[in-house]
Amino acid sequence: MALALPITLLNHSLMSKLFSEQEIIIRSRQRVLRTEADRVAKLVGLTDKEMAAALGLSASYLHRLKTEQRISQDASERLLLLENLLRHALDTFEGRTSTVLGWLRTPLRELDYQTPLQTLDTVTGYTLVDRVLGRIDYGIFG
Repeated sequence: MALALPITLLNHSLMSKLFSEQEIIIRSRQRVLRTEADRVAKLVGLTDKEMAAALGLSASYLHRLKTEQRISQDASERLLLLENLLRHALDTFEGRTSTVLGWLRTPLRELDYQTPLQTLDTVTGYTLVDRVLGRIDYGIFG
């Protein structure tokens, strides 16, 4: 999976915050707390509905979870991938959260005119969005 992100793309302040592929596997198996979803959403201001879709959950189920409850292994994996992806986007767009949020909600030709958020309903979508960010990092648009 490409979401561990090549070190050449990242500055040193971001590198220490990304999860490696092995860390994602370990933490997913342990299942993360519901509070982690709120923390990740706040990185760029994702709505509960957007978070639920990215985690493969219904918004009502996400709302019903108590903060100390653990989410499923699949949702945990998606949450960790999402955090890596958002940190990559913040690095790409120099920490401008409003720019990242706007980009996530904008249909892109590279994603068959879907928004990056729409593609996050599959694990493959995370990889595709990460590749688009990598092309932006290198100045390769469209």
